[in-house]
Amino acid sequence: MFRLQGSKVLAVDMTGDAVKAKNGSMVAYDGQMAFKKLSGGGEGIRGMVTRRITGEQMTVMEVQGHGTCWFADRASEINLVNLQGDKLYVESSNLLATDAGLRTGTSFTGLRGATQGNGLFTTTVEGHGQAAIMSDGPAVVLHVSRQYPLTVDPGAYIAHQGNLSQSFQSGVTFRTFMGEGGGEAFQIRFEGDGLVYVQPSERNTIAGDV
Repeated sequence: MFRLQGSKVLAVDMTGDAVKAKNGSMVAYDGQMAFKKLSGGGEGIRGMVTRRITGEQMTVMEVQGHGTCWFADRASEINLVNLQGDKLYVESSNLLATDAGLRTGTSFTGLRGATQGNGLFTTTVEGHGQAAIMSDGPAVVLHVSRQYPLTVDPGAYIAHQGNLSQSFQSGVTFRTFMGEGGGEAFQIRFEGDGLVYVQPSERNTIAGDV
C-alpha cells in the first residue's frame, strides 16, 4: 500500500481501503476518493479525554477510495515503518500517515513531554500494517540492546519501538560536555531491546530554558 517516490513524497495505492494522514498533507490524487476529517491523538472516549487534558493534538483526515494518493509535508524526509502486532511510539508532529488497520492512541511519557512542550503524552500506533513517519533530514535508526543502552537528545528524538524502557537524565547535556551552555536540560536514556529513530536536526524545544 505505502511506497516512497523519492524520499519526500509518500504514494498510497488504494483499492477501496482507507488511509489516515495528517490533515493538509495530501498533494495529489487520481481515481475516486472520499475524504473525512477526524480527530487525532487517540481513538474513542479515552482518547478524547486524554487530548483535552494533555493538549496532544493531531488533526487527521481519512481518505478512502480507488486510486493513488500522494502525501508530503514541508519537504520532510519520509520513513516507512512496518508493524507486525507491535507498538510504535512517535511524536505527533512526526507522524504523517497510517493505514486504516492500525490503531492510534496516546501514552504517558512523563518528563520528556514536558521538556519538549508537547504535553505529557506521545502518540502510539499499534497493530499490523504500515506507518509513515517524518524527519528533518534522513532519519537514522539506532538499535538498542541490553548490553548497549542509548542516550538521545530530546530534540532529535522521533520515535521508538520494541521492548524498551526510558528514563530521563537532568542537568547533563551534550553541550555541557563541550563547555557550551543553552543546551537541552534533559536527555532520554533507552534500555532494553528495540529501535530508536532520530533525526539529524533538533526541533525547537523549551528544555534549554528550564
